[in-house]
Amino acid sequence: MGDIAIRVENLSKQYRIGKKQESYKTLRDTLTDIAVAPLRAIRSGLAKEGRPCDNGGNAIWSLKNVSFEVKRGETVGVIGRNGAGKSTLLKILSRITEPTEGWAEIRGRVGSLLEVGTGFHPELTGRENTYLNGAILGMRREEIDRKFDEIVEFAEVGKFIDTPVKHYSSGMHLRLAFAVAAHLEPEILLIDEVLAVGDMAFQKRCLGKMEEVAAAGRTVLFVSHNLGAVKELCQSCIVLNDGRLDFYGPVVKGLVHYSQSVMTGEASGGSARGTGWGHISINKQNGSPKPIPTGEPFVVETELDVSDEMKRARLYCLMDDSNGNGIVHHYIDSQHLDLGPLKAGRYRIRVEFPSLWLMPDAYTLYFKMIGRTASGQDTRRLSERVVIDITDWTGQSVGKVRAVLIPPIRWSLSPE
Repeated sequence: MGDIAIRVENLSKQYRIGKKQESYKTLRDTLTDIAVAPLRAIRSGLAKEGRPCDNGGNAIWSLKNVSFEVKRGETVGVIGRNGAGKSTLLKILSRITEPTEGWAEIRGRVGSLLEVGTGFHPELTGRENTYLNGAILGMRREEIDRKFDEIVEFAEVGKFIDTPVKHYSSGMHLRLAFAVAAHLEPEILLIDEVLAVGDMAFQKRCLGKMEEVAAAGRTVLFVSHNLGAVKELCQSCIVLNDGRLDFYGPVVKGLVHYSQSVMTGEASGGSARGTGWGHISINKQNGSPKPIPTGEPFVVETELDVSDEMKRARLYCLMDDSNGNGIVHHYIDSQHLDLGPLKAGRYRIRVEFPSLWLMPDAYTLYFKMIGRTASGQDTRRLSERVVIDITDWTGQSVGKVRAVLIPPIRWSLSPE
């Protein structure tokens, strides 16, 4: 337990939808409530765990039985769809709200940035808010004095530091709030999806600062929909789905797991009927295929079941990088395969990839079919996603390199 910074056990949070309708109270009822209020407060204080809300069908679980541990100095990304429970998790860890069930143990001083300008008072100046927010984080005035110039320089608000914050733009607000949270040396830094407000230059500086915080041995919990930023910054990844812990492990596998779950949801919600993709194999390997050195060709195979004759069909083979950017987008019409209309039956599909010279990364490959049945029904069907781990010639993955291709360029160096 000495190296554990955050420990969560069976954490659950329940909310009520709408306002509970209160019944009419008589004067006797009101006096009775006043008399028993102290006893209720004592009983509530002795309870170690929260109780579920009793609101019938209007109660929802934002988090349900979430358990994990984060080691000191580890940077963990938290991803998931909207409403998955990411922000609720950080609010509980920040002690903003209490869990309904379970508990969370945090060892170290916590700095949190959950919303733009969290803890800032609009009537106070940027300087006053910096000291106020630092005091909230538990910093002494001497520590804030030592970091103040660095905070202002990072936020680029020196000209307006003595202006009330209510006159700041959202970008200025964000820069100062992030600068305070990141520079006052918290042992644990909790960051929600706030970087989307800033421009690209500021986002890049924020990522660089968070890398410095992580390199200094501090713990970072980073909630974001920017999968590229999560991959670049984090070593591990938590995937939440409908308030439950769906995955916790290496960041690349977590991003692929999340992408597969999103793709599965899209496929199940499509209009396809009577067709289905089989499992995808890479070089005859199912499940988790072996890494492929960059520049080496590979073969992808799968199956397609067609129960209704397809008057017209187009097959796609698609590949995305770990940031979700499309790398390969290739399609072919069934007529070009000398098949004409696709008759009902099972088809074996084989795609041979040449040397792509991709930058080492974790790529996801999947298939898609769009067509129209003989009866005139439009059909769209997506396959599963399979991970393709491209490594360099030594078999290692290359991280934090923003590029797509690594072609076999010939170098020469000779003196004049």
